[in-house]
Amino acid sequence: MPTTRMPPVGLQLTNGFKTTITFAADSDVSFWEESITPPGIDGGDPLPTTTQFNNAWNTTDPRSLKTLTDVSVTAAYDPIVYDQIIALVNVSNLITIAFPDGSSLDFHGFLRSFTPGELVAGTPPTAAIVIAPTAVDIATGLETAPVYTPAP
Repeated sequence: MPTTRMPPVGLQLTNGFKTTITFAADSDVSFWEESITPPGIDGGDPLPTTTQFNNAWNTTDPRSLKTLTDVSVTAAYDPIVYDQIIALVNVSNLITIAFPDGSSLDFHGFLRSFTPGELVAGTPPTAAIVIAPTAVDIATGLETAPVYTPAP
């Protein structure tokens, strides 16, 4: 018997403005977010369970663990950011994404890369930033899931 689709709970975001990222290790890092791709959740490839006793279908099973995927950001920047980036790259800390509705997502991770784009006359410089989630609380060393906090 099919399952009936129910109306979703919550409110749909209708605009991506204003979304920001904060590093606990440097809450005033000198870049200005223009676009953000928040982390996704990936269950990984299915585990094959097909045996010589299957007759018509290859069978699979889901994995047990999940992965929080990378965050990507395009941002304008002040060249002073280089000293801040050097201090943040590969340093685990708590990262917060604040969504336009006032909700937020906290997760442990690190700044993986900062790649400036081409400098062109008449165009503000931007950089591509990648943040890698770790799922490890740096204070305890324990596996830690991301924490979503609803809007007030």
